[in-house]
Amino acid sequence: MKGILGLLKRATPHSPDEDKPDSLLFTTAFADLGVDPSMLVPWEARANEIGAKRLSASRGSKLLQALWAKDKYMSRLAANGVSRLEQFFDFATVPAERDVIRQDEYGNFMIVLLSGTIAVDRVQPWGEQLRLTEARPGDILGEMSLLDSGMRFSLCTSLNECEIAVLSADALDEMMSADAPLAASLIGLLARKLSLRLRVVSARLTDQKS
Repeated sequence: MKGILGLLKRATPHSPDEDKPDSLLFTTAFADLGVDPSMLVPWEARANEIGAKRLSASRGSKLLQALWAKDKYMSRLAANGVSRLEQFFDFATVPAERDVIRQDEYGNFMIVLLSGTIAVDRVQPWGEQLRLTEARPGDILGEMSLLDSGMRFSLCTSLNECEIAVLSADALDEMMSADAPLAASLIGLLARKLSLRLRVVSARLTDQKS
């Protein structure tokens, strides 16, 4: 945790030259990797494309708090952590059969599913669409691209009307400046959950080979 706090302190601008890009900020990470800005799909563009409607912050925050209180990792946030997160999240309702995240695109946001079901598929090189899982309320999607600025690994499609919470790179950078301890806790917990998911996938692949 101290290491993450140190990273956050270095990422917070202290120079009077505030326009100078900081390579540690999530909003500049794609440019640092040479990604063409036109390839980046922000949440605002995706929300407009799929017809997402704004969900009240009070309902969204209430759902998020109830779900994360039951989560092994996210429940470790400070007692008032979710209420402090509310100002940094966008909350929305997504119609059924909409692609919230698309495979191989660059996106700078992650999603927490609050209600409904989202299919997580991967299209194979030969065209077959493989169902990896079906996300349930409380599951987090897209955090890998938010953290490492890489391409999306899978296609995420709403199977029914879903309520979601969205955290963008801009909002995460804002959190790092406004509430560094909260940002450090969130990033650390996301990294742990992501690591656990990758270990599970690795174990499955190993079992298939044996």
